[in-house]
Amino acid sequence: MIALFLHKLKKCCVKRPKLEALIPLKRYSYAQVKKITKSFTDGVGKGGFGIVYKGVLHDGRKVAVKVLKDSKRNNGEDFINEVASMSKTSHVNIVTLLGFCYEGSKRAIIYEFMEKGSLDKYMSSDIDRSALYGIALGVARGLEYLHNGCRERIVHFDIKPQNILLDDNLCPKVSDFGLAKLCENKESIMSLLDTRGTIGYIAPEVFSRMYGRVSHKSDVYSYGMLVLEMIGARNKKTPEDSTSNESSMYFPEWIYKDLEKGYNKRLIENGISCEEDKIVRKMTLVGLWCIQSSPSNRPSMNKVVEMMEGSEDALEVPPKPVLPQIPAAPLLESSWISEENSSPSEV
Repeated sequence: MIALFLHKLKKCCVKRPKLEALIPLKRYSYAQVKKITKSFTDGVGKGGFGIVYKGVLHDGRKVAVKVLKDSKRNNGEDFINEVASMSKTSHVNIVTLLGFCYEGSKRAIIYEFMEKGSLDKYMSSDIDRSALYGIALGVARGLEYLHNGCRERIVHFDIKPQNILLDDNLCPKVSDFGLAKLCENKESIMSLLDTRGTIGYIAPEVFSRMYGRVSHKSDVYSYGMLVLEMIGARNKKTPEDSTSNESSMYFPEWIYKDLEKGYNKRLIENGISCEEDKIVRKMTLVGLWCIQSSPSNRPSMNKVVEMMEGSEDALEVPPKPVLPQIPAAPLLESSWISEENSSPSEV
């Protein structure tokens, strides 16, 4: 198993030799990991694949150390996915991998530490909409890089607020690549034997092929749901929503009703500025384009960045998507659907 892991890791690094200077993949012993984390005394997050601890390197740098649990699951594929995928990245909107520990059943991943933690902590706060817009744009640029900026396309498969980390300047960084897949030659269509993602963000084609083929467009769907949640559109309830079916919890019908009337009355508060109104409308339209039921009707992340950077007046109202009834439990025993709401890391 360790030979297979090192082979995959070496393969990734060889294809991007300059990356070693940017992201030196140092291998740590378990004893070193314990020393860095002061024997795992400062836990800062918990996710589907492990617990994250705050640590300090010998040079004084703060780091986050994710200690993986259940290492026997899928032969440790989540660990290999994360290290192999992230060893290929170098982008301002992707969290930086600093090293790893692979010592028998003890496995850990060491990242840069993000002081502000994960985005979910700020979703219901008074953070202004221009800051939310900047975060959404940064996430879009990070995903665009994963899909098109790497030598091999990387599909994340678990975009959600808990996996978006913020630095002191609220610059977002995509994290947690445990479910990621590498696509050689930037292939668009992927073959998955298991269901991946988090309920509420998972693209319909990932759990049912009747909606289309799994591809990088699955990340686009998750991004759209993230954006709608950031502006409060996904979760806000109204009296008419309570009489609709369960799909309303994933897509509020009233968004289209308001857009058809030409205003965002329910999305915004009294006294909101015209500029903020435009930001909310733009994010709403981009989010709706991203969650189209058919992957072919969703924009690529290149186009999403273009839409986010452009004028909201240039955006048309997309067709109303027919969203599926997402199951409350995994479809298959081998499925990797995460239902955890806690923040996985502050890495």
